[in-house]
Amino acid sequence: MATVVVGYVAKPEGEAALERAVQEAELRGLKLVVVSSARGGPDYDEKAAMEQDAALDEVRHRLDAKGVPYVVRQLVRGFDPADDLISIAEANAAELLVIGLRRRSPVGKLILGSNAQRILLDAHCPVLAVKAGD
Repeated sequence: MATVVVGYVAKPEGEAALERAVQEAELRGLKLVVVSSARGGPDYDEKAAMEQDAALDEVRHRLDAKGVPYVVRQLVRGFDPADDLISIAEANAAELLVIGLRRRSPVGKLILGSNAQRILLDAHCPVLAVKAGD
């Protein structure tokens, strides 16, 4: 079954991407695959893991309330989030991949985030990049 895949982080850009991905999944009548990818390492301690678990529990609660068919994939395996999103989109026959972009300074606008750039260039399906609201 084709899907809409969304990269989720518990930040404004992740919330914006999730909101739009839900809309797209409903519009297209597709299942939603929510991907939360963390590299792990020394900065990913028990506190970070608990915060990520709590954020994903809240996502599940919201999606249950909306009645959208979904799967949540939580990955902590040392890969770049771009690698995880691209591989999951391919494995799930994604019709659309949704990512969130954070606001950048005028200088930062010259350089798109490396994960976002890789996803836009390497994804096998259309990518919708969403900015968080102000």
